[in-house]
Amino acid sequence: FDSLNHDMTLTEFKFIWYMEYSHRMWGRVVGLAYILPSAYFWRKGWLSRRMKGCVLALCGLVCFQGLLGWYMVKSGLEDKPDSYDIPRVSQYRLAAHLGSALVLYSASLWTGLSVLLPQHKLPETHQLLRLRQFAHGTTALIFLTALSGAFVAGLDAGLVYNSFPKMGERWIPDDLLAFSPVLRNIFENPTTVQFDHRILGIASVTAVTALYLFSRKIPLPRRTRMAATSLLAVACIQ
Repeated sequence: FDSLNHDMTLTEFKFIWYMEYSHRMWGRVVGLAYILPSAYFWRKGWLSRRMKGCVLALCGLVCFQGLLGWYMVKSGLEDKPDSYDIPRVSQYRLAAHLGSALVLYSASLWTGLSVLLPQHKLPETHQLLRLRQFAHGTTALIFLTALSGAFVAGLDAGLVYNSFPKMGERWIPDDLLAFSPVLRNIFENPTTVQFDHRILGIASVTAVTALYLFSRKIPLPRRTRMAATSLLAVACIQ
């Protein structure tokens, strides 16, 4: 309000406030949904030694996620007398907050499915090993693409160019490496951040499509085939 939105009304402020408040309350509900049942199952002796380790790790991730959220918001409320930029949270902290959320979600899903669904015993063929490696690489690429999206959001980089596949009139914009040193462009130049996100997004869709096509050549259980097909469908929708 002091630096940018001088004409903001109380109603407009309440909308932002309730968005933030709901997000915090929802995060606390998630924390309770993890910790309370975990404590109950632990006390009842229903958890194996391995599962106890998973439960402790997941509960630790939940607490760490909340701490990162506070640390991120704090960066948007600090006075920066030497900066002419609009008030915003640090894109680095935003990416860390999103990244830890993705790790927490993926670990929760993996842990839950490993309990609910029996593991398939498949012969360790050369093709299956290659498929597994390909799947792990695709996962890492998608994770990196999502993190690059956090940098786009943190810098409002989506507002720089609104055309696709070209950026303005060019395939490669002139100000791609405008910052010095060059490495700063990857994390702080809105043009470069948007460009990288586009390239990573295209690469992710390509990798998912290739993974699906490769999976069709291998005899796989129905569940695995459904997962590959669903992954392709979600990638196209995204």
